[in-house]
Amino acid sequence: MSDAFHLSMPWWEYLVRACIVYFVLLGMIRVSGKRSMGQFTSFDMLLVVLLGNAVQNALLGSDNSVSGGLILAATLIVLNWTVGYVAARSARAERVLEGEPVVLARDGHVFRDVLRRELVSRADFEKAMRENDCDEIDHIGLAMLETNGHITILTKAK
Repeated sequence: MSDAFHLSMPWWEYLVRACIVYFVLLGMIRVSGKRSMGQFTSFDMLLVVLLGNAVQNALLGSDNSVSGGLILAATLIVLNWTVGYVAARSARAERVLEGEPVVLARDGHVFRDVLRRELVSRADFEKAMRENDCDEIDHIGLAMLETNGHITILTKAK
């Protein structure tokens, strides 16, 4: 039990490791595109679990102590809050961290090259049309891939 709270490295090294892993993963997720965060499928959940397992040693090294885990958890929560705080107060930081909405269709014309680039399948686009009560592509006024990965469709005035 005495080893439960014994740290195998200095406390500040946990903070450095957490910051490095957090920002590298944030960058990787940001580069992977909006659709990776928009709608969780079973594949996405598996990815989250595997990512957590993959970075465990990078975070903890050889430490298995409760104290080390708590320092890491607190650091990651503070980092996440700080990134949200900065993004909420700076338009430039928000664009860098979250990206910008992308036009997928306008005035009944679907931009298929944009769908491919943003990894939006035809089935996902049609599902969004159904969810937005849009029966036909010709009725689309504007379709946007939002920064959170959801597709918003505004229909033309009838």
